[in-house]
Amino acid sequence: MKQGKHDGAGSERKLHNPLEDRLTPLEPLDLGNIHSIDDLVRAMAKTAFTGRQLGEAADVLEAMVRDQNCFKVMTLAGAMTVAKQGLIITELIDRGMIDAIVSTGALMAHGLVEATGRAHFRYSPEISDEELYEQGYNRVYDTLEPETNLDDVERVMFKILAGWDANEVVCSYKLNQVIGRHLSENIKERGILKSAYQNGIPVFVPAFTDSELGLDFALANRARDRENRPRLKFDPFLDLEYFAETLLKQERLGIFTIGGGVPRNWSQQFGPFIELRHRQLGEDIPLKRYHYGLRICPEPAYWGGLSGSPYSEAVSWGKFVPPGEGGRFGEVFVDATVGLPIIVAAVLERMAKSRSAKTESKKRILAAR
Repeated sequence: MKQGKHDGAGSERKLHNPLEDRLTPLEPLDLGNIHSIDDLVRAMAKTAFTGRQLGEAADVLEAMVRDQNCFKVMTLAGAMTVAKQGLIITELIDRGMIDAIVSTGALMAHGLVEATGRAHFRYSPEISDEELYEQGYNRVYDTLEPETNLDDVERVMFKILAGWDANEVVCSYKLNQVIGRHLSENIKERGILKSAYQNGIPVFVPAFTDSELGLDFALANRARDRENRPRLKFDPFLDLEYFAETLLKQERLGIFTIGGGVPRNWSQQFGPFIELRHRQLGEDIPLKRYHYGLRICPEPAYWGGLSGSPYSEAVSWGKFVPPGEGGRFGEVFVDATVGLPIIVAAVLERMAKSRSAKTESKKRILAAR
């Protein structure tokens, strides 16, 4: 029987030179050369596994925020504000590195707690969940949210909704804008919704009823029933249409995703929504997809949840520009409370160095004159 080409012991293999094949060599991570967070992240990009993912993710975020023609959407899921990551998101807003936010309602509610000066607390496993309930402490993994904090959020919501014109239909981005204005006028602490309002950034909560904010809205309407006042109407499709029209105006799109869930998919379905309007309804609109994508999420694809689906899968849905056509993506399989601070800190360092270099260059030009 004639042997196949690869049936032997490898004696006919032609061994390549990796440098001639233009393979990228890895480099040992030498802590003696590390003097900043950015130094560390750049060095990690030349290693392997999650370290390389993290380093490459910082490169994607840097490219996305430096692209002056890119509209940047940040999607948020999980307990990021309870986990005290809210000021990182606030910093991204204040520095102009984010143009829109799509979030879970719970994340915004817990962020509102933080923005009004209230605290979250460390959970002790010595106390049972039954005891926590009786004492009015809601557990979020290893952190506690006192029920009294959520009572404060309810008071803020009731005050805002009490003054809402019943003839104006409510949607999440409009409501979050008014909450942000209230915080800006009455609260000194920094916070996501406050900064979003001050910077003209819309904040969408597509699964609005799945949150404390949604429950507060329902309670406010039941209170209006008792007072014989007209109910407030909520239309989530106002969010969808405003989000789509906003993105249609942009030259390029980028998405920075923490976790997954509804915020991620709702934001990504923009591409299929526009294609369906074009193909099924004959609308004369440009077909747009995300050019940049950065995702921080520890969930692997084989669990079957949306949070673990890779960008390559989303390309098949018409949600992202393929890498062969200029798409650029980074995916980091790590807890966001680890990945987010490191990646953002590294990119902030890079941006600061660039500004410093430009300032020095201008000074030299002026001095030469």
